[in-house]
Amino acid sequence: MSWRLAQDADLDWIQSFLYANLQSSMFLLSNLRDHGLHDKTSDKGMTIWLAQGSAPGIFAITNSGMILLQAPNAVDRMWARARDLIADRPVLTGCLGETRQVRAFLSAAGLSDVPALLNDDEPAFRLNLAELIMPQMQGGELVPLSVVPRELVVHWRASYHFEVMGTSKRKATAVAETDIASYIEKDSHRALLVNNQPVAMTGFNAALPSVVQVGGVYTPPDLRGRGYARLALALHLQEVRAKGVTQSVLFAASTAAVRAYMSLGYQRAGEFSLVLFDTGRKETT
Repeated sequence: MSWRLAQDADLDWIQSFLYANLQSSMFLLSNLRDHGLHDKTSDKGMTIWLAQGSAPGIFAITNSGMILLQAPNAVDRMWARARDLIADRPVLTGCLGETRQVRAFLSAAGLSDVPALLNDDEPAFRLNLAELIMPQMQGGELVPLSVVPRELVVHWRASYHFEVMGTSKRKATAVAETDIASYIEKDSHRALLVNNQPVAMTGFNAALPSVVQVGGVYTPPDLRGRGYARLALALHLQEVRAKGVTQSVLFAASTAAVRAYMSLGYQRAGEFSLVLFDTGRKETT
């Protein structure tokens, strides 16, 4: 089975295939919706290849060098051929997707031992929003990020990058400023106020009409353990449920996060891997 470059005529098949594997396809679907097949300038614009037949799949790389894949039945030779497709890329920044596939690709492509800032296999979860369990905590107010001090949420996001993503302190603030600007523009994230003070942030890093993928949930260290992030996420899910969203997916970075998500009704749904290569010896992420 061989890969071929995706064309506009393939879009219906691509979307149908990715929706059939929704849990680990949200980044692919969201990027495809926002950038299509021909965006060669935006960081998240993608070049996509597909394979059809007995082992159908999608293999993609963004303009910034992030590898995204969805090919549940791919064998090693398919992954090795996929590596050949991106052999001319000067920088590979990482790989993300369902854990078994990511590990198989990295092994077949000879990339398993590349130094990485982040190299995690995380439990994935799914929730039917009709089954959302609201926390008992009262008194919180969810507001757009635009109404809270920008320097505060930039600081929170920079701390998230440093703590969770392995971003260097030198680069974390600059990356955070870009993230927060995007969140405000897209209206994708919210802050939780308690007694009119910001205490947590939540949001969606990918969103489609019927499903959202949670990302960027953060509580500063001195406010953790009080249920703030849990309440923030629940209120945000309640907000989008009223707009017609029926499902939410996510992957959890810590045991505490797992407990919080499961308390809202999330159920295990496989594993998701995020690998960020340490390109700092050339130019870091």
